[in-house]
Amino acid sequence: MRDIPADLAGHLSGETTSLCHCWRATRRDGVKLGFTDHDEDLTFEDTVFHAGTGLDAAEASSGLGFAVGGGEVAGALSSEGLSEEDLSAGRWDGARVEMFLVNWKATEQRIRLRVAEVGEVRRQGAEFSAELRSMMHRLDAKTGRLYAGTCDAELGDARCRKDLQSPIFTGQGLVLEAVSAFELVVSGLRDFADGWFAAGRLTWADGRNAGHTLHIRDHRREGDLAWLGLWQAPPEPVSFGEGFQVQVGCDKRFTTCRERFANVLNFRGFPHMPGTERVLGYPSEEDGELDGGSYFL
Repeated sequence: MRDIPADLAGHLSGETTSLCHCWRATRRDGVKLGFTDHDEDLTFEDTVFHAGTGLDAAEASSGLGFAVGGGEVAGALSSEGLSEEDLSAGRWDGARVEMFLVNWKATEQRIRLRVAEVGEVRRQGAEFSAELRSMMHRLDAKTGRLYAGTCDAELGDARCRKDLQSPIFTGQGLVLEAVSAFELVVSGLRDFADGWFAAGRLTWADGRNAGHTLHIRDHRREGDLAWLGLWQAPPEPVSFGEGFQVQVGCDKRFTTCRERFANVLNFRGFPHMPGTERVLGYPSEEDGELDGGSYFL
């Protein structure tokens, strides 16, 4: 049962109330922003809660026990608060959101209603809506190792142990044309085979996106040039001549680890574990595979 401060309880028991909602969002990089659905800015706990953002909260659900509660907050994108670039870049993913019920005439009369994290964010034009997940959603996250045929390490990390400093694993180039927000024609990668950077990473070296990293969906050569497909659009539009660096990709398969990286001793998957199709299969004279013999010989 929630304890309501005596001064706020007294206000709630009166004939009229002057209540509003405030939200304080804290990104993982420490940036904080305050918002309110009141028509004037409010200040408390060293945070200015800005009005005029068009923010509105939908009905939130919660319950006893370990059930994951939810809710949603919607609003308009503005340069003073949330920007489309910040949302596109994922800077608000996993941000901590605190929700307060406040007497705007006396902000010391307030109560924190709940704490949540930003989940899925949807955008439509100049509007956005963000899913708010209760902290219980972390209990649904998978922890520990899973038995799978593919590797669960990240390329080059402490478990993979592959040194990626070799020139064959990295490249750099310049953007010649942005075919779309997700497709780039680039120079500087003529010495790399098709698909070498697929599932890799691209980091912008200069321009408005400098320092931002994106995942590469596909890579192919086109004569002396190359085509890169991205999973996400850059936060800012890309211009001709902007520089970038790329890192080789890894599809987590055992054969790729052996043939591309010669790193099978550090492979963190279970390639010899039969999959569902093998377990549920049956002998056939045509393929001759399920004959009772070894799967790998």
